[in-house]
Amino acid sequence: MPVGLAYELPDIHPVAGVYLGATAAKIKKNGKTDLVVIEFAPESVTAATFTTNACCAAPVHVAKKHLAKTQPRALLINSGNANAATGESGFANAKQTCQWLADELGCEPEEILPFSTGVIGEPLPMNKIQLGLVAAVADRAIDHWPHAMAGIMTTDIVPKMVSRVVSIDGHDITITGMAKGSGMIHPNMATMLGFVATDAKITEELLQACLSQAVKKSFNRITVDGDTSTNDACTLTATQQADMPSITDAESTAYKAFAVEIERVMTELAQMIVRDGEGATKFISVEVNGGLSEAECLKVAHAVALSPLVKTAMFASDPNWGRILAAVGRAGVEQLDINRLEIFLGDVCIVRDGGRAADYTEDQGQKVMKAEDISVRIELNRGQHSETVWTCDFSYDYVKINAEYRS
Repeated sequence: MPVGLAYELPDIHPVAGVYLGATAAKIKKNGKTDLVVIEFAPESVTAATFTTNACCAAPVHVAKKHLAKTQPRALLINSGNANAATGESGFANAKQTCQWLADELGCEPEEILPFSTGVIGEPLPMNKIQLGLVAAVADRAIDHWPHAMAGIMTTDIVPKMVSRVVSIDGHDITITGMAKGSGMIHPNMATMLGFVATDAKITEELLQACLSQAVKKSFNRITVDGDTSTNDACTLTATQQADMPSITDAESTAYKAFAVEIERVMTELAQMIVRDGEGATKFISVEVNGGLSEAECLKVAHAVALSPLVKTAMFASDPNWGRILAAVGRAGVEQLDINRLEIFLGDVCIVRDGGRAADYTEDQGQKVMKAEDISVRIELNRGQHSETVWTCDFSYDYVKINAEYRS
């Protein structure tokens, strides 16, 4: 059961210049929606970030190549098949799907960005995709965000969408986005796809800078199981349709306000992924303060967030402080003074002066651990930097879901 996630979709604000269509092309074995087309107004600009996995999938390579040449008119997304580790035929298939959609929309194939998610090592079912594209294109509408959301999900239990209207220097803009992801989640990036659109007017250069920073603080701060995917990507498209002056200066109040709102949307989407982590029963924030650098804080946070022993203790609601302390100790922080370290579960100090805090009791820890949302705060007391990583517990269901993933 997802941790604190509602099954009802939020109010969705359509984004002017974005048209979404989806269909069930029978790529997924369960027959659910699995093929999505997102078309943009001609003047739109798109920024993107992609997986750093060296074994990245064919659509990632093709999308990067196309985006380097021109701005996209449309995104093509399929679920149920990753088109990863499929050799030269995988590249050819990804390019062919772009050609088919370009023919439908009357544009060039380089104006299509392909995305895939699902099982690795299986060839794309090209005949199903070719037929499905016709139906997905015919389904396009400005308010079909929920259709598209259904089409990008794999092991997700609930849809993940955020939509809001915000004011930038007195001008209203819309930001709406969706993401999929539940397992194989870890920077940089994870088995997630994120698609966010806004009607704001902004230059391509600033849009990319905004996305890169927002992803750094959101999707690259989550981990479910430590596995980084072959396919993950995140796009941010600005359709230029809002009634506002164009944002052209990174030092302007308009850009700074815009960047804050984009990061908020993406952080919310990222946290939804963790809350829907495969088999998750607990949402865990790991906050590290007082580090000498951002990298040092992240080392410690990830050591705790990735520890199977910490994650299973969380599932059992067991305040096993020794596991957290051990994870901090093996994080690789040079000259770490354990005697200066403080660790808190919620507001309860569990470690101080190199061992269990003198005033800590098991009952105090137990009360914190029984909650669905748990915070672990680690005070290194050696610098001024802070970082937070969000993760979830490991339950019996995580093993079951992944053991049966291909069945």
